[in-house]
Amino acid sequence: MKNSVILKLYWKWMVCLLLAAGIFACNREGKIEDTPTSGNIKISVDEAFAPIIDSHIYAFQKFYKYAKINATYKSEAETVKDLLQDSARLVVISRPLTNEEKKVFEQQKITPRITKIAIDGIALITHPSNPDTTFTMEEVRNIFSGKVSSWKQLDPGSILSDITIVFDNAGSSTARYITDSVINKQPLPKKVFAAKTNKALIDYVAQNPNALGVIGVNWISDFDDSTSIGFLRKIKVAAVSSNPDKEVTDAYVQPFQGYLAQKSYPLRRNVYIVSREARAGLGTGFASFVAGDKGQRIVLKSGLVPASVPVRIISIKE
Repeated sequence: MKNSVILKLYWKWMVCLLLAAGIFACNREGKIEDTPTSGNIKISVDEAFAPIIDSHIYAFQKFYKYAKINATYKSEAETVKDLLQDSARLVVISRPLTNEEKKVFEQQKITPRITKIAIDGIALITHPSNPDTTFTMEEVRNIFSGKVSSWKQLDPGSILSDITIVFDNAGSSTARYITDSVINKQPLPKKVFAAKTNKALIDYVAQNPNALGVIGVNWISDFDDSTSIGFLRKIKVAAVSSNPDKEVTDAYVQPFQGYLAQKSYPLRRNVYIVSREARAGLGTGFASFVAGDKGQRIVLKSGLVPASVPVRIISIKE
């Protein structure tokens, strides 16, 4: 009888232990952790790089059918805010983190991973009827600092009037680039317009002869993409020269792949993936894919300069 009671108590304890272990296992297994090639994550992307990142996401999800990357396209300022507030696992931006942003991660005991993935350019675009399609860097600085405010100051014979500068949106990475790298943090002129999106920017320039648009090259660089070709039909892409002598005509180049790779086009910037992942999750897998061979070939095909795959420059002589 005594042995029977002990045996019953033993089995009760065993059932409780097994139930507890089962509940613990369910909790662990119920919480699905993403891996470098599976799972579901949110990322935030500077809208200037929407075409190329769309291509990478499409290819990545084709290779890894259990992976789902949900990208939102925003201004640079909003994109970085998402990263700092942990609303996005990783972001795609055109600058490294500032010291203040690094301090935020230090306080959270996180070491962000920064991966350079491409070299991009800033394109200046004009209305098709505008005859002014070449600028020296001195003229570019004068326009964006407000010293030159009319097309007539560039060409006295021009029938156009005041220059309207158009950026993609408030908090734009292209506006920050112009302020930081072109006019040495001087204020932009008063006659500046934010179009809200890159598509709206192109449409605005296509409809307003006095407009000077500032756009990331990625939107107009893929000559195999019907959207890029359609945009190019609406506007003109200006050529820019680093040579202060306006008469040196062969120094004017447009912001396309070969000239970006040769560094002969002056308005260049790098593109980075910045990740806050503390482990090898789906964000790490996506960043590795973009920086790897397949991803860099997508960059090459898009018309930007890959960070790690060399670009061949072919010179054709008559």
